[in-house]
Amino acid sequence: MADPQTGISSLGLWLIVSALQVAIKLTATLIFGTISPIIEKMNNLGRPLEFDPDNATDAAMEVFWCKGYEATSMTDLLQAMELSKSSLYQTFGSKQELFERCLTRYVNWLSSNMTKQLDEAKSGRNFIETLFTTIANTAQQPEGAKGCLMVNSINEFGQKDPAIALSLEESVSIFTKLFIKAVKRAQTEGDISPDTDPRAIANYLHVAVSGLRTMIKAGADKNSVKDTVTMLLKAID
Repeated sequence: MADPQTGISSLGLWLIVSALQVAIKLTATLIFGTISPIIEKMNNLGRPLEFDPDNATDAAMEVFWCKGYEATSMTDLLQAMELSKSSLYQTFGSKQELFERCLTRYVNWLSSNMTKQLDEAKSGRNFIETLFTTIANTAQQPEGAKGCLMVNSINEFGQKDPAIALSLEESVSIFTKLFIKAVKRAQTEGDISPDTDPRAIANYLHVAVSGLRTMIKAGADKNSVKDTVTMLLKAID
């Protein structure tokens, strides 16, 4: 029977109402399904983190250090950091942003340790020799097999990514300055010739350390590594 005012039958009215209900549901799904992640992220802004970001970064750093950037999957990172995907992205951003954060943390940690060792060393020359001996002792050991995260990253990336290349260049500069400080001290103490440019020696030491770590990572035996260290150190007599 048709409605006398609209001329629409009961069946037709029911179909119109049903169509409107479906349209409303679809619209709500499209709108709220799209913005819900944004709303969730905004709601989480004021919530305290339920994990330690430094510990999570250290866990990620270990994965990148052992596997390299490209070979590390998001699943590897999530498992090591014990985080959900949303927590990782919310706190650390993309995989590359997380990697750059790990690299910075590694460089800060290593440079801080080396600075302390230089300050506490008997002499500048002693610091250099101890550093090379310590690295040589990692040959055929798990630590040596990992290599150096910075050197590994330089070998993996080269100049492929401008942002990471810049970060690595800044890292190299930090260690070059540290070697310059050690060389100048050794020159003052009479253990290295004062006629040689400290920066040139520092660059040599940095290249020598990088090559030594790569040699060890490739599986060189201890005797070969120690013989190499002896030759490397003779060059700065």
